[in-house]
Amino acid sequence: MTTAIIQARMSSTRLPGKVLLDLAGQPMLARVVERAQQARTIDRVIVATTVEPEDEPIVGLCHSRGWAVSRGSRDDVLDRYYQAALSDGADSIVRITSDCPLIDPGVIDQVVAQLEAARLTESANVGAIDYASNINPKRTYPRGLDVEVFTFAALSTAWREDREPTGREHVTPFLYRNPERFRIALVESDRPEAASHRWSVDTPEDYELLRRIYEHFRDDDFTWEDVLDLLAEHPQWVDLNRHVEQKPH
Repeated sequence: MTTAIIQARMSSTRLPGKVLLDLAGQPMLARVVERAQQARTIDRVIVATTVEPEDEPIVGLCHSRGWAVSRGSRDDVLDRYYQAALSDGADSIVRITSDCPLIDPGVIDQVVAQLEAARLTESANVGAIDYASNINPKRTYPRGLDVEVFTFAALSTAWREDREPTGREHVTPFLYRNPERFRIALVESDRPEAASHRWSVDTPEDYELLRRIYEHFRDDDFTWEDVLDLLAEHPQWVDLNRHVEQKPH
């Protein structure tokens, strides 16, 4: 079973409460969940939030929408993923963050397919993939379309062995920083020039860009390439968050 786990919390440093900000009449988290649910390769979606009281609104939203929700450590996100995957009996885990409301179901399917295709050929001694993504070791998609897929076995190894604070916070560094132990695959875009775009939401400027995009489409029936076409029509929108620097991992 392939389970998408979406990490979400209210205590963002630069834009507190961003996961519940409105995008064309829906909370941002709802946009992420609903777009992930459109992926054909995903069997189940879980929102993984924290046990902190400040995250009760996230739990309330999940309950009101009938979404699966799991609660765990605020800072040890690796443990939060492990516990959610363990309780769900997941074989493969798709990692998605709640600040990516343009996450594309088609891109999710491509990355999952990369992992699953290798599993099907494992018996032929071709070798299975432990970790597939569209961001490591290089990015060819806009920031905000980030998809990472890994086996439960790989997640379990990282959970047991990774003691670095950065690894516990960002879940997957142990996997892609140890290529001698984990077999890694990269899914690349055929439009690598698009990697310069920033579609994640971490600042008010990011939110303003995403707000305009959603005000145009009004629903979730669009692809990431439709967004590229829209921004080609409104190139000034790209300047809204061009100056924003990504926080280091």
